Amino acid sequence: MDVNDHASRAVRGEPDHRTSRRTEAVMLVFAGVVCTAAYAAVDIGQGRTPAWPALAFGGGFLAVLGAAHLVVRRFAPHADPLLLPCTALLNGLGVVLIHRLDLDNAPPGASPATQLLTGNASTQLVWTAGALVLFAGVLWRVRDHRQLARYSYTAGVLGLTLLVLPGLLPASISEVNGAKLWIRLGPLSIQPGEFAKILVIIFAAAFLVAKRDLFTAAGRRMLGMTFPRARDLAPLIVAWGVSVGILTLEKELGASLLYFGIVLVMIYVATERASWLFVGLVFFAGGSVIAYLVFDHVRARVQVWNDPFAYADTTGYQLVQALFGIADGGLVGTGLGRGDPGMVPFAGTDFISSTILEELGLAGLGAVLVLYLVIAGRGLRAAITTRDGFGTLLAGGLAFGLVLQVFVVVGGVTGLIPLTGMTMPFLSYGGSSLLANYALVAVLLRISDAARRPARPAPRMEPLDQAHTELVRRPRFTDP
Repeated sequence: MDVNDHASRAVRGEPDHRTSRRTEAVMLVFAGVVCTAAYAAVDIGQGRTPAWPALAFGGGFLAVLGAAHLVVRRFAPHADPLLLPCTALLNGLGVVLIHRLDLDNAPPGASPATQLLTGNASTQLVWTAGALVLFAGVLWRVRDHRQLARYSYTAGVLGLTLLVLPGLLPASISEVNGAKLWIRLGPLSIQPGEFAKILVIIFAAAFLVAKRDLFTAAGRRMLGMTFPRARDLAPLIVAWGVSVGILTLEKELGASLLYFGIVLVMIYVATERASWLFVGLVFFAGGSVIAYLVFDHVRARVQVWNDPFAYADTTGYQLVQALFGIADGGLVGTGLGRGDPGMVPFAGTDFISSTILEELGLAGLGAVLVLYLVIAGRGLRAAITTRDGFGTLLAGGLAFGLVLQVFVVVGGVTGLIPLTGMTMPFLSYGGSSLLANYALVAVLLRISDAARRPARPAPRMEPLDQAHTELVRRPRFTDP
């Protein structure tokens, strides 16, 4: 691309992929520097002198980010320049917070080298490298996001299988803290629901595009809205039934809410009818009442949410400890390494947002939430600007699913809604979540690349009086 072409692009308002990739590279370096400084701040807060472990972390983290940048530059040169840096910053901060919790659990007198190599933070770094390999693989193999629509039913069947499989397995290999979400095979464990989320969204996007006329068919008009016909509610009823099935088999409230919410919003985006939201909320309210009356584990969580201090010594212990830590953090936090987040059980997974609130305060959590909103906002921008309906629904579903999961997790930790037991994307410790969410970002980058890629100019048409004359021979057809 020459200088004149670059200038003409600027005049037309089209993004230049060279500028985008430079912006991405600068922002990735910024993310690496911030995370390295945060790692050193943790050591300082613990009374240590930051030395080579912080530099080793920063160097390794920047190396894998540099490799990811080269992959994006090669396979998605027009993609949004902010998606990967925001993701990397969240991922790096998550490793720092996990390192902070490692220090609380380290044996007395352990050297910094031992803690760096044996703690959960080092494992999370290994998972980060593996997640970026998957990230690169998705961008390499999926050159056009529309290819995914060809495998929509396969994705739907596989996603549903992964979703319900832990609930059908024996509790000895699938249950953790009362929820059957895992598959444990020896030292390895996987949470298949994280991958099922992406597969279900792919299926829902393709199905809604193919059956759009079914959802926009004329219905009864009431309260200023056109309500769908009863026979057109089957997909929503299926989504509701699957959510109730997850709640029954796996005893997991968060996954039920997440999947039903994603499907409902995707139907709304496909139809642009608020009546679907109204009907979906009615289904949700009815399901919530039934779940409270029928399922003991749901009723227990609602009771703890309503008055956690009444159960402070039993089922409410985790939430009460988190609330005490949040109160200690206040507006700006106690400072990295200066709080007691280890007092909260599972502070590195389900309750990592309480660690942020204690040591970085409300301001720190607000900054983290802004990063999630930037990722979701750029994903929605790709959904709006892409040139096909499948890409719009796919990007919209992935972006909304990320935001809804963050809301469910933070809302449960702060007492806004009942606890769900889900993890914060990119921040919480765990390989399944990290792998699946990096694959999610790769798909968003692919859609963004297609949306931002300049449209091919229409072929120039010669005037009819100047067009060349061609002799075309009519083919002969014979009966078989």
